[in-house]
Amino acid sequence: MAYMPKDAPIYVAGHGGLVGSAIVRELERLGYTKVLTRSRAELDLQDAEAVLRFFQETKPQFVVLAAAKVGGILANNTYPADFIHDNLKIQNSVIEACYATDVDRLLFLGSSCIYPKMAPQPMPESCLLTGPLEPTNRAYALAKIAGIEMCWSYNRQFGTKYLAAMPTNLYGPNDNFDLKNSHVLPALIRKTAQAIKDGAEAVEVWGSGTPKRELLYSDDLAEACVYLLNLPEDEYAKLLREDTPPLINIGTGEDVTIRELAETVARVLGFKGVLRFDPSKPDGTPRKLMDVSLIRSLGWKHSVELEEGIRRTWEAVRGELAG
Repeated sequence: MAYMPKDAPIYVAGHGGLVGSAIVRELERLGYTKVLTRSRAELDLQDAEAVLRFFQETKPQFVVLAAAKVGGILANNTYPADFIHDNLKIQNSVIEACYATDVDRLLFLGSSCIYPKMAPQPMPESCLLTGPLEPTNRAYALAKIAGIEMCWSYNRQFGTKYLAAMPTNLYGPNDNFDLKNSHVLPALIRKTAQAIKDGAEAVEVWGSGTPKRELLYSDDLAEACVYLLNLPEDEYAKLLREDTPPLINIGTGEDVTIRELAETVARVLGFKGVLRFDPSKPDGTPRKLMDVSLIRSLGWKHSVELEEGIRRTWEAVRGELAG
C-alpha cells in the first residue's frame, strides 16, 4: 500500500526541468491529484521568505527538491561561483521551509558527482567524503554535499524525515540540448542531429572516448523517486539512520564508454559518417558507476535500457533539432 495518499499535496520544486517534469508526469500517471508546481517567474527559490510564504499557503505534505543550477563540464568550469551560490540558496530556502511547515517527507536530489574523482567502482553511498572531488565540478558537488549534510542534520536535531537521492547521469525528452552547457548525451544528440542536417562527414566528440558513464532515463528516475517516497514507514526509517547520511543511489548499475555512447547515438539517429575524438578537450572523471545494491534491495530496478531511452528522447526532440 502506498504511503502517500492520492490527495496529498506534493510539491515538486523544479518541475520545468528534466527531472522535475518527469516526476510530475509519474505522479499524475499514478493518480495524484494535488501536485503543486511553480515556475521560476512565480517563485524564486533563492528567496527564502517567498519560499516560506508559499509553503505556509499551500501546506505541502511531501516535497521533491529537483530544482538546481546544473550544467556540463564547460558550464561548471566557467561559472563555479554561480553553481555553489545558487544551489546553496535554493537548498537552504526549501529545506528550512520544509522544517518550518512540518513537511512529512522530503526527497532531496543530488548527483553522482558528489563522490570522489577516484572513488571505488561501483561507487557505494559509503564513499562520500573519502577523497578529492573532480575539479571541474567541485563547486556544484560541494553544494550538493552540503544539502545531504543539511538533511542529515535536520533529521538528527529535529526528527525530520529527509532523504537524499543521488541519481547517476540523466537524460530524456526535456533535457538541455544547448552545446554551451549541456551534458554529454544531449550534446552528442545535438551534434549528431546537426551533422545529419548539414550533411557533414564527421561528428566531433570531446575527449578521448575512453571514460565510462552510466546513464539513467528520466522516467526511470521519476519512478524511483515516487517509489522511495511511498516506502512503508519501517523501510523508509532504515534509510534515516543517525550514524550515516540519509543517502541512496539511483542508477542502472551499468555503464558504457563515451565512444560506445557516441556510436549508439549515431546508430539511433542514422548518422553514417565518422566520429572524431578530440583528446585536447577534458575527459572529466574516468568512470562514474553507481553501486545500486541498496535501492535494489528495496525492490526497485530500472526498466528502460540505453538504446531504447535514446530512441525515445530522439523521437521527442526530433522536430526541434532536425528542423
